[in-house]
Amino acid sequence: MVKKFSLINSKNLKQNTDTLLLIFTRNPELGKCKTRLAAKIGNEAALDVYKFLLGHTAKITKNLKADKYVYYSEKIWENDIWPTSIFTKKLQDGEDLGKRMFNAFKDGFDEGFKKIIIIGSDLFDLSQQDIEMAFDELENNNFVIGPAKDGGYYLLGMKKLKQKLFKNKDWGKETVLNSTLTDLKNEEYALLEERNDIDYYEDIAHVKAFQPFIEHLK
Repeated sequence: MVKKFSLINSKNLKQNTDTLLLIFTRNPELGKCKTRLAAKIGNEAALDVYKFLLGHTAKITKNLKADKYVYYSEKIWENDIWPTSIFTKKLQDGEDLGKRMFNAFKDGFDEGFKKIIIIGSDLFDLSQQDIEMAFDELENNNFVIGPAKDGGYYLLGMKKLKQKLFKNKDWGKETVLNSTLTDLKNEEYALLEERNDIDYYEDIAHVKAFQPFIEHLK
């Protein structure tokens, strides 16, 4: 059964809530992030764009009434934009994205959290209110999904662990969303509004906030 849509500030590291936000990030290193974007605007500009997106993600999540775990791709960094007074820092574990996400969800449920949502860190369109709405939807649904314009998803939330969602997916391809929805055909889930993540030059070419990063192309 599909329902359309349906809000929820942070201070201490442990909020003692039953809600957990997982933030998956890639360590912002030259030549190792936003490679498809870099093919057009260059590695340095792509790195600057990604750092900007990381800053945006930190800004919209820091006041969320939930525990917040930041999962680094390569190595946990200290003294960066994720203050340990707000965010718990962890390292992704698994040979592909599906395994890494599954392990993060499993650890969260094992710790006793009842509602868990995962997001990436490359969505300029995402707001605190979007995430709050997603947590609200988990009041009456077991799952919630934020579909991305490229055929993937920018947010996945659940109240129960369903391993099937993380298996047999072509991660990064346009089939991920449909494949995930197929796995949920017998479940109650909510769909959020579609959003656009930043992967290609076309995703930022006409967005005012990104113009300083692509001036060298004009």
